Order: sequence, then structure tokens, then C-alpha cells
Amino acid sequence: MKEVDIKILNPLMGKDIPLPTYGTEGSGGMDLRACISDPIVLQPSQTIMIPMGFAMHLADKNYAALVIPRSGLGSKHGIVLGNLVGLIDSDYQGELMVPAWNRSNEVFNINPGDRIAQMIVVPVIQARFNIVESFEKSERGEKGFGSSGIN
Repeated sequence: MKEVDIKILNPLMGKDIPLPTYGTEGSGGMDLRACISDPIVLQPSQTIMIPMGFAMHLADKNYAALVIPRSGLGSKHGIVLGNLVGLIDSDYQGELMVPAWNRSNEVFNINPGDRIAQMIVVPVIQARFNIVESFEKSERGEKGFGSSGIN
């Protein structure tokens, strides 16, 4: 398990609002909760930045964190991330914010402590480009979207 330093920025975090946690032993993502003191009304087509109440520092260039939507919020209520997937670099130390986007036609209420997104910590390999004249032939080659025939 990777240890990550976090700094509490809002006194609600860790007291009234739980720290990020994994729902089950097999969960890949930890739940991120809205660290707000009052409910927020998210209008249809509106995006609002929701504070998470803490900052973190991965401090290892071999890791990054991805903030992704919760499947239930997206499929049942149309609430996704305004940037679809958030990338937290290893050297970022600011507060985590989630851009909640209501892509539905219904008003949605975000209450203090609501699980609003999930975060996964992933290994990262930084790549260096090597300029070549051609590639070794692969089975797929230049075939693009839909080329595998799988719907």
C-alpha cells in the first residue's frame, strides 16, 4: 500500500466529513466527499467546483492520482466530472477540487459529505519519444476506430 501525505484544509474534514476511504477491501477507488457546510444546488447543465477539504502530496514521480466519476451518480442522476477525468500530478500540493457537472435536465442537490467522485492512485511511467522512419509491422497496423469488429 502506498502512503500519501495529506493536509486538512477544512476543519469539517475528518470530523463531520469522513476522510477518503475505500468502500470495500477490493475497491480500486476511494470515495471523495463534498467538504461543504451547506447543500449546493446543481442546476441542469451547470458545473460547480466542489472542495474536498484537503490537499495531498504524492511526492513520488512514479505515481499520479486520477479523479473519476462515481458510476451511480452518472448513470442514475447525470452527475459527472466537468473535465471527465482529473489528473493529480505527483508534485501538486493544492486543495483537491471536483468539477461536478449536471448533464441531466433535473436539479441535483449535493449535501455535505456526499460521495461525489472517486480517486485511484496509479503508477506512472514517463515516456521519451524516439523518432523513427517506420514501425515494425503489427497485426492492426493503421486500422482505426471500430477496426476490431467488436461493438
